[in-house]
Amino acid sequence: MRIEAWGRSECGEVRENNEDAWLADVHAGVFVVADGMGGHAAGEVASEMAARTLHDVLSGDADPDETRLLAEEDLEDEAAVMRERMRYAMNQAAIQIQRHARSRPETRGMGTTAVAIVVDGDRVHLAHVGDSRAYRLREGRIDRMTRDHTVVQDEIDAGRLTPAMARMLPQRGVLTRSVGVHGRVEPDIATFDLEPDDLWVLCSDGVTDVLEDDEIIDIVDEITPEQTADALVREALRAGSEDNCTVVVVHALP
Repeated sequence: MRIEAWGRSECGEVRENNEDAWLADVHAGVFVVADGMGGHAAGEVASEMAARTLHDVLSGDADPDETRLLAEEDLEDEAAVMRERMRYAMNQAAIQIQRHARSRPETRGMGTTAVAIVVDGDRVHLAHVGDSRAYRLREGRIDRMTRDHTVVQDEIDAGRLTPAMARMLPQRGVLTRSVGVHGRVEPDIATFDLEPDDLWVLCSDGVTDVLEDDEIIDIVDEITPEQTADALVREALRAGSEDNCTVVVVHALP
């Protein structure tokens, strides 16, 4: 299958800086959205650093790591090898961010969310940390492929909050996992089949804080894949998003 991709990121009218970063490398099959955090523009640095590191490791541009390669040799399944590589990539990003923060005390606490997919033939490998999301749209149906790593999501899962109640809480964006703030990170990683005409949408929480899943599918159903990133960012800002808004769209052509 041939892959096409588009991306759009806007600062919005409330934030002074855009701390989101995105990357779409069709040739390598690597696609990333990251949403940074931290003062003194550190969020911008963290998200860019994560996106770049994820791309370099997952595309094979980074220097090989002997320990990682030995671990991969023990894995018989090619999909398992890629999942291990994605785990390694997330932790390499965390290490780079931590080193930067240690060398510049004013950026202490910098970190980022990250959601990444690798398209490999008829499979999609997914890794994510934080509350940037991945959706798959297939035959008029939308599936959320990630679970938010937030305090609020934990409460929803425990049955103490409904999704509608959670949207009204000011602390809904408090993360339980992020890349770079703490030590080793454990991303959620999975492999999915890829079918002709599948549409994968990666986005930061500036979009999903104001657009429900069914609103996303309603918007996408009315437009072409190449219009999707622009339309979702535009609609999120129109709906009153107070955060940076970023979307990457990946389309598998029949």
